[in-house]
Amino acid sequence: MPRQPNHDSSNLLPITVLIAAKDERANIETCLDSLSSMSRIVLLDSHSQDGTAEIAQQRGIEVVQFDYSGGYPKKRQWALDQVPISTPWVLLLDADESLTPALVKEIAMAIESNAASDAYLICKGFHFLHRKFRFGGFSHSAVLLFKTGKARFECLLEDDPNALDMEVHERLIVDDTIGTLRNPLIHRDYKGLEAYVDRHNKYSTWEARVRARY
Repeated sequence: MPRQPNHDSSNLLPITVLIAAKDERANIETCLDSLSSMSRIVLLDSHSQDGTAEIAQQRGIEVVQFDYSGGYPKKRQWALDQVPISTPWVLLLDADESLTPALVKEIAMAIESNAASDAYLICKGFHFLHRKFRFGGFSHSAVLLFKTGKARFECLLEDDPNALDMEVHERLIVDDTIGTLRNPLIHRDYKGLEAYVDRHNKYSTWEARVRARY
């Protein structure tokens, strides 16, 4: 069942949001709540066992299951290749990320401008244990919003079938101009410290393998 917006669909932004998820029951509703202005939302699920996909489906969100067997492409690039996208813009999010009203407004202004860039960097505003990083940690910008067909993930050789099934720090390569949005998104994980440490251990192992390879 398609998502039923609670307002005039003509006011929705012409953006397809691709949300990468696996076992994100604790986070997915906060993410979805921030996307009411988007015309299409697709959850890219890796066979979650905690009801993530069911929560999305109950809210009328499209769910696409991804099976990874190693190599390239990983989840997001696979979706860009395989999911038909008719909107002129694509936004990439993780299930533990959400948009602020200020960022939604800035996105709308950017894509409606006659001088719109082909892609936009968005800063990730990180939170840890429910508190925003002020002096420690890190926040970085990444290309997350782009015109359909204008960006593609770089291919880093990955021959381990047990590797992460989703792009971690692979960059999006953009064909043309890149702008920068001022307002950050919110990166907030409600799954707790143990899940945080486990995830970042996997990230650091992947990064070490990439550094050793190249």
